[in-house]
Amino acid sequence: MTTFDKIEHPANGDTITVDNNKLNIPDNPIIPFIEGDGIGPDLWFATKMVLDAAVEKAYGGAKKIEWLEIYAGDKANDKYGEYLPKDTLNAIKHYIVAIKGPLTTPIGGGFRSLNVSLRQLLNLYACVRPVRYITGTPSPVREPEKMNVVIFRENTEDVYAGIEWREGTPDALKVISFLNDSMNASIRSDSGIGIKPMSVTGSKRLIRKAIQYAIERNLASVTLVHKGNIMKYTEGAFKDWGYELAAEEFGDRTVSEQDLWDKHGGKAPAGKVIIKDRIADSMFQQILIRSDEYDVIATPNLNGDYLSDACAAQIGGLGMAPGANIGDHIGLFEATHGTAPKYTGQDKVNPGSMILSGALMLEYLGFDAASNQLRTAVKSVYSEGQSLTRDQGGTASTTDFCDAVESNLRALAKQRP
Repeated sequence: MTTFDKIEHPANGDTITVDNNKLNIPDNPIIPFIEGDGIGPDLWFATKMVLDAAVEKAYGGAKKIEWLEIYAGDKANDKYGEYLPKDTLNAIKHYIVAIKGPLTTPIGGGFRSLNVSLRQLLNLYACVRPVRYITGTPSPVREPEKMNVVIFRENTEDVYAGIEWREGTPDALKVISFLNDSMNASIRSDSGIGIKPMSVTGSKRLIRKAIQYAIERNLASVTLVHKGNIMKYTEGAFKDWGYELAAEEFGDRTVSEQDLWDKHGGKAPAGKVIIKDRIADSMFQQILIRSDEYDVIATPNLNGDYLSDACAAQIGGLGMAPGANIGDHIGLFEATHGTAPKYTGQDKVNPGSMILSGALMLEYLGFDAASNQLRTAVKSVYSEGQSLTRDQGGTASTTDFCDAVESNLRALAKQRP
């Protein structure tokens, strides 16, 4: 059995394993959780309550999650003297699936971002953000119900590779000198320098996941979002590699947008996913005025960072947007917003993002009945409009919101045959 420094295996529960490249999920999986910083403990208390209720109501005790606390952020620093201990990384690798609250980036040293570090150190190369409107949620747009997309954002390359040199440093001057003297560049000597690598490997594995997702769920299209009209050998290559992958690995299940019109009169053949691409700046307009034309979106890192937040704004903000970081097998599910430290311990924040991320995790575990019932219960709370938190125009506390979700879960359980 894998051992850790300062965490222990739960007395009950079984470990998720990988068999023939597929997850083997027991009925009582051990799931590590990270409370998070700031409002993290408030969110986690609420989320755990409704996740446990959803599983119990859906399966009547036949399935149960065994929770295991692991540490990152301020709580880890108190316990280990570091913000991201090896125990935490090893536990996620061992148990395969985990969930976390928001984390603060340490000031004055340590990791640039704990969230980025977790993604890169665990090779969680796909940031998956489903963005779907729930009726009753305040929205700044006229037709938020048209928003229903899943964004697959590359997590490890592009600007998140973090390769940069500060202006005026010897290393920055050395890079500038090399580029100017040997590569025919013309860079000012007082520049900071950053490099955005984008590889065939990193791009194709992300796009592969996006296409697989669309095929498995019978969705109509996958859109590659890029700035290839300007950066032809990074962003443009991302687009080209995406079309190559679709043709090479999914040729019998996909059709390019060009072939759709050239060979099929604009009508997709039955059972085929349309592969199309959009320039990033155009896509920001498209996702506002024609959002119902998009199903799955695959993007390099920075485009996806901007686009996922812009989409979330249309459905009520990041407080309503779930998220997951997925590798070949490991899944780390998370609230997509920040720590909001001024609200710590006040029981007033919206737990929607964390709860919906938990529902996404249940789906990943194959606990579909619990996931579906939890989403239905959350939708009912918004439809009723009586237990919304302050950011959603109500006066309810975090606990009030979750009590309402749990009440709806009980009602759904009574309806179960």
